[in-house]
Amino acid sequence: METQTRRGRRGEDVLRQIVTDAAPRLADADAEEVTRWAAEEFGDLLAVACSMADAVLPHLVSQAAPGVDVLFLETGYHFAETLGTRDRVAAELDIRVVDVLPELTVAEQDEEYGKDLFARDPAACCRMRKMEPLAAQLAGYEAWVTGVRREEAPTRAGTPLVTWDEAHGLVKINPLAAWTFDDLLGYAARHQVALNPLLTEGYPSIGCRPCTRAVAPGEDPRAGRWAGLTKTECGIHR
Repeated sequence: METQTRRGRRGEDVLRQIVTDAAPRLADADAEEVTRWAAEEFGDLLAVACSMADAVLPHLVSQAAPGVDVLFLETGYHFAETLGTRDRVAAELDIRVVDVLPELTVAEQDEEYGKDLFARDPAACCRMRKMEPLAAQLAGYEAWVTGVRREEAPTRAGTPLVTWDEAHGLVKINPLAAWTFDDLLGYAARHQVALNPLLTEGYPSIGCRPCTRAVAPGEDPRAGRWAGLTKTECGIHR
């Protein structure tokens, strides 16, 4: 049986030109059109990032790109519900879940930097457990798909559907950018895809357990992330 050869990653100039050509054309496209384009353009050098708050994005992309790599940042601090959602997504969808691990285990980080670094220096904790592992993993792809939505926070209000990701040096695709939370739930209901149980328990934005709380009705959806701190983003989407 022949094995499929994975083609080499194209250069930055080529990938930047793809963004220049596609971004205006897809600026008002629906999510399905954007993901079809991404699958055709990038093939097996396309990855999906998923926090496992829901399976909407992996399901959507897998319709155009069966077997797509879905990157899950396994920080060691997740809610049990999040890990359960990851396992269900891996079992039910035509995707390949890739656990992206930090260099240090939680115990090793505690030993080197002191216990509960997240409480003393959350930026450093996010950098070591999320940003650096993701950057290393993404180096093997040409493009990644995220679930960032404009309504989530003022810092995300201008999110384009297709853009160049300077921080990681590849194409960044945000097919759900124009969606509301109700759009997300509606898609999940229509396609019977997994939702993290915490979504219906007051957690519209789900991160690591020690740094996430439920939000009150009317609060900003991301108010429960790093509550009481000026920090509002882990640094991945900047």
